Amino acid sequence: MSEGRSRNSGKAAPQIEIAVESPLWDGLDVETLSRRAVAAALAEAKAKLAPGAEISVLFCDDAAIRELNLKWRGLDKPTNVLSFPAATPRTLARAPLLGDIAVAQETSAREALEEGKTLADHVTHLVAHGVLHLIGFDHETDEDADAMETLERRALARLGVADPYADDREDTQETKR
Repeated sequence: MSEGRSRNSGKAAPQIEIAVESPLWDGLDVETLSRRAVAAALAEAKAKLAPGAEISVLFCDDAAIRELNLKWRGLDKPTNVLSFPAATPRTLARAPLLGDIAVAQETSAREALEEGKTLADHVTHLVAHGVLHLIGFDHETDEDADAMETLERRALARLGVADPYADDREDTQETKR
């Protein structure tokens, strides 16, 4: 089997470059989490990629992601995850680079704690979410958000991760009653 190919599907799998720039990530196997999240998100989205296409995932701290957020989005605050697509949805099948994802430790850890989730499950969700952005999904409209969240739920279910939006749906159903 050649590198960059999935055993089961025979489809090209992306090359995933992972950089851990903060010791705050020590103790969490971000490489395995990332690889599983990327594969599940791409499978659920049925993405057709160029052989050997690359995705980079950066695990950083809040200070680093704050700088990225300010530089690229004009927002002077940390966030949990940022995605930087390098291709358009129309060019994915021939694009050598899909883009970059950055995940901030402190914000992600705080959110996981507040939401009663493990950091591993939350990071898996954030990476899957980031991958979907790289391949053209967004949540600018309610319809787009619903489509993206459905893919996220399915990808996470493949990995045994609970629905990250379950509380949101319950709140919405309560409001409708």
